[in-house]
Amino acid sequence: MTHATPAIAQTIAALSIILVLGALLRPVMQRLRQPAVTAEILVGIALGPSLLGLLPGDLPGLLFPDETRAALTAIAQVGILLFMFLIGWDIDLGRLRRSGGTVAALSVASIAVPFATGGLLALWLHGSHSSAGGQPVDRTTFVLFVGTAMAITAFPVLARIVSDNRLGGTTVGFLAVAAAAVGDILAWCMLVAVSVMAVSGGYSQLLSVAGWSAVAVLVLALVVRPVLRRVLERAARAGRLTTVGLPVVAAGVFAAAWTAQWIGLETIFGAFAFGLAMPRTVRPAVKEALEVPFQHVSGLLLPVFFIATGLTVDVAGLGGAGLAEFLAVLAVACAGKLAGTMAVARARGLGWRDSTVLGFLMNTRGLTELIILNAGLSMGILDTRMFTMMVCMAVVTTGMAGLVLPRPGTRRTTTPASAGEGSPDVPVPGAGTSARQGAKPVATPQ
Repeated sequence: MTHATPAIAQTIAALSIILVLGALLRPVMQRLRQPAVTAEILVGIALGPSLLGLLPGDLPGLLFPDETRAALTAIAQVGILLFMFLIGWDIDLGRLRRSGGTVAALSVASIAVPFATGGLLALWLHGSHSSAGGQPVDRTTFVLFVGTAMAITAFPVLARIVSDNRLGGTTVGFLAVAAAAVGDILAWCMLVAVSVMAVSGGYSQLLSVAGWSAVAVLVLALVVRPVLRRVLERAARAGRLTTVGLPVVAAGVFAAAWTAQWIGLETIFGAFAFGLAMPRTVRPAVKEALEVPFQHVSGLLLPVFFIATGLTVDVAGLGGAGLAEFLAVLAVACAGKLAGTMAVARARGLGWRDSTVLGFLMNTRGLTELIILNAGLSMGILDTRMFTMMVCMAVVTTGMAGLVLPRPGTRRTTTPASAGEGSPDVPVPGAGTSARQGAKPVATPQ
């Protein structure tokens, strides 16, 4: 009989603690109109140095030693890669061409304004966060990364909030989901560019990373995509989607992630690119048969990622100066998103109330922000203090929307989708996969 090593047993026990505590706190946070990601990240923060670490005996170290945290990170990585693959597959690239003027303007403004304000703030913050892990942090890379992180809107979380609050039939709900979907494409392109700068040690290496990235994209588009289409069609005709289609797609996700790592990028970009390369012409039943198992696996493993992220957060270690910096980060993050979104919404004919609701929806950051921040930490762009401040900002901004939106079942305060000057520009559900997710988000755990 084979016995588990102490490290494996400790990891299994840690998984049990994480899943149980997350499940217990999730209904409480839902009654407070908060998404599940808020509950799970708060559990992680409570189990880490911010709360449990204040008690004598180094309880976080006893419950989650270094080897256990490394194992949890590896487990969580599987969930993140599958999640990023699903996000890539569900992005409708044609929306950039089909979206009307209101959606395009909202997407650009909700990214450009917070990117600019966040970049200006980063110029000031760089002086106290100029090194990470003992290595210097390039100021330009730091400024661009923080600006990009400020510009993010968590599309899956936003889509779930719109659905839960029954805003799918309103102009605000349509605009929020459509603008966030288009904005996701732009934001991930920006992050790839920043990541290339971060991992490049010089001009020659920058060209190498960019060149190999271009080669990988061409291979995915010209080779992998048509092969996948034929494999999935044959598997569907033979009734072997579960036994053939799922393993092939999962292997492709992990191979693309490894390729991205080999090139010098984060693994999440490989999984995301593989999702973009997936064929859009397969039958809806085939797509659903593949998506649902990946959603279940990702949904089970994502809480491990949230809580593992929270274990890295040390709120108590910020001190007075760190608290002042955090308040500045939070203020700039909210002001940039609200100003950029509300200005366009008002210019397009929405009322102040609808514009405000739309602004708070676009201010939602959630899981997407946490993935980006973890990438910044692993690439050596963010130190632990800056990481802590940005994670706390993501949690607060995600929770704000639930407090501002009208409760389901109460009098609707947003205009129906058929009304308002901006409504003709709004893509209707069914026009693309991303719009469809207003009713059925990609990853329900968020």
